[in-house]
Amino acid sequence: MAAKTKFRGSFTALVTPFKNGSLDEAAFRSLVNWQISEGTNGLVPVGTTGESPTLSHDEHKKVVEWCIAEAKGRVPVIAGAGSNSTKEAIELSQHAEKAGADAVLIVTPYYNKPTQEGMYQHFKAINDAIGIPIIIYNIPPRSVIDMSVDTMKRLWELKNIAGVKDATASMVRVSQQRAAMGEDFNQLSGEDATILGYMAHGGHGCISVTSNVAPRLCAEFHVAWQKGDHATALKLHDKLMPLHNNLFIESNPAPIKYAMSLLGKLDETLRLPMVPVSEPTRVAVRSAMVHAGLIN
Repeated sequence: MAAKTKFRGSFTALVTPFKNGSLDEAAFRSLVNWQISEGTNGLVPVGTTGESPTLSHDEHKKVVEWCIAEAKGRVPVIAGAGSNSTKEAIELSQHAEKAGADAVLIVTPYYNKPTQEGMYQHFKAINDAIGIPIIIYNIPPRSVIDMSVDTMKRLWELKNIAGVKDATASMVRVSQQRAAMGEDFNQLSGEDATILGYMAHGGHGCISVTSNVAPRLCAEFHVAWQKGDHATALKLHDKLMPLHNNLFIESNPAPIKYAMSLLGKLDETLRLPMVPVSEPTRVAVRSAMVHAGLIN
């Protein structure tokens, strides 16, 4: 029997704060507590939004440990542990399990461009090496490969494969996956702008970039949806939509770090090759934050 997860609602794909070239532990721990106090349902450290490509392995592991330690079991932690090296993904996944993560988020191997069989064997090797649930992260725009529903269905037969973070932005895919794997397959959107449609097609929640800066509004959207109050959900979606759009004018996480710096949550510091956003994007992000009522 496959692992089951009941992850529902708003999960934040956490940014990683930096200061003077190093990790900013105090800002990160403060961010975790703020997210939980604002109603966020779960936390996802060291994904793409957390700049995992430019963190050392030691830094990556520290961020996972800090997140778990600070969350104190109040909300689930899905630790980013993916890599285009299967061996590396196994090592990061085993560390996350040992640290106490509730699940791991494993991206489809980018750059290598494995076949569907290669993807299956990659996830199977990780599945066989750990004992906690695995959320497949399917993000064709960044990884250049798209895991098919058939491959997901094969993986769903393994003991630790629990669900998907779906960043295909395809509404059809949600229904196809639900038809193939059933309601127990935990479907989380990875695309903020499509979340309303994603939930309508039977999704369970969102691993969100926007919720870094608007955690309460994102959480309230999911509460309204779960209550069947679709009118309130639509109003909240409209309030958040400019953020959902404008936070991706330039590559994530540069815009979201700028937005969070406006709230005084962290320094707008990124690691190369990521750079701070241009002035037109700053104007657009500020405008979206005003629209959402986050700043004056």
